[in-house]
Amino acid sequence: MATCHCGSGVDYKECCYPIISGGVNAPTPEALMRARYSAYVEAEVDFILESHHHDGREELSREATEQWAKESEWMGLEIVQSTGTEQDSYGSVEFIAKYRAADRSIVRHHERSGFEKVEGKWYFKDSEVINTPQKREAPKVGRNDPCPCGSGKKYKKCCG
Repeated sequence: MATCHCGSGVDYKECCYPIISGGVNAPTPEALMRARYSAYVEAEVDFILESHHHDGREELSREATEQWAKESEWMGLEIVQSTGTEQDSYGSVEFIAKYRAADRSIVRHHERSGFEKVEGKWYFKDSEVINTPQKREAPKVGRNDPCPCGSGKKYKKCCG
């Protein structure tokens, strides 16, 4: 039994897979958001494109979407806030997706996504990236401090 990528704690075959495979429609914007994240992990590009609202689909690049999905190492999804029920027509999901990019840097993508229900089916409509201040994890190195690379030189004469 493989736990779902979306972080629900439920088996993938019982959580996001039925939505991605088209067996069921996502009941809420959050369920669609979780399925879209899992689709990126699994590189299920058809689902990613099909779950995008019709108004913005022509702007999508299948090749770029597939490349990003496959070259990224997906490390987790955190839902910050979610609105929209099965009875609503609009909803939003604020989330943080963490992944290692192709250049090996770790990215913490914080976004608020908008969703719209059309003829009983939820679609990703638009998004707003939320800039959060980044906290320095390593101590700041001064110009005259020893270089952290271990060369024995001052930082300004080495890696600075």
